[in-house]
Amino acid sequence: MVHSDSTQKIKRTSVREEAYIILRDWIVQGTLSPSQQLRDKELAEQLGVSRTPIREALLRLEDEGFVETKPSRSTIVSPIRFDGVLNIYSIVWTLEKLAMEQAFDILEEKHLNEMEVINQEVKKAIVEGNQLAAVQKDNDFHSIYINLPENDELKRILSGLKQKLLRIELYYFNQVIGVHLSSNEHDLIIQALRQRNLTMVLEMIEMNWKESYFRIQAHMDRVKGGEEKDE
Repeated sequence: MVHSDSTQKIKRTSVREEAYIILRDWIVQGTLSPSQQLRDKELAEQLGVSRTPIREALLRLEDEGFVETKPSRSTIVSPIRFDGVLNIYSIVWTLEKLAMEQAFDILEEKHLNEMEVINQEVKKAIVEGNQLAAVQKDNDFHSIYINLPENDELKRILSGLKQKLLRIELYYFNQVIGVHLSSNEHDLIIQALRQRNLTMVLEMIEMNWKESYFRIQAHMDRVKGGEEKDE
């Protein structure tokens, strides 16, 4: 059973979709822990719905890799696995560069100003140690240029991939050294945009995502090195 300060009940008409969004967010944000067993009856009672939309949501989450069903038929939250994460990062930076190429000619000064404001909020959240706000604001920063082109399919694909990265980055946020450097990399993206240098902008976007990956990888290497010393 999930315990939280407030009981969350589904009120809107799209019960199936909202059940999915709530459960996905609980998994991404860590309310439902990695490897935690999921019981549809308990989740249905907590959300005030029947078991059917819960079961449908869990099947959808399993297709997306957030949930696993064991041979014994018990359903659990998928463990956090670093292996294969580079594949997701590389797809994200490739698609973001495509979004930027499509948005470049329609980006205006007001958009750059908005990116600057959001990046200040990223820095503030990092200083305050508010990992959820920091990662969400980081996502908002990139969304400025992703949402400009009328490319709904690109937005949909990126949104799904970023939920997976959001979970990874939230999980490792307090363990990774140099998280604050992400906002510095955002500054470089804005600077390149002001110079109207598309090549540099694309390079900075790729660097931003690569460095995020490398920071987590460095943490994993330190952990692995520590484990080997203890043996």
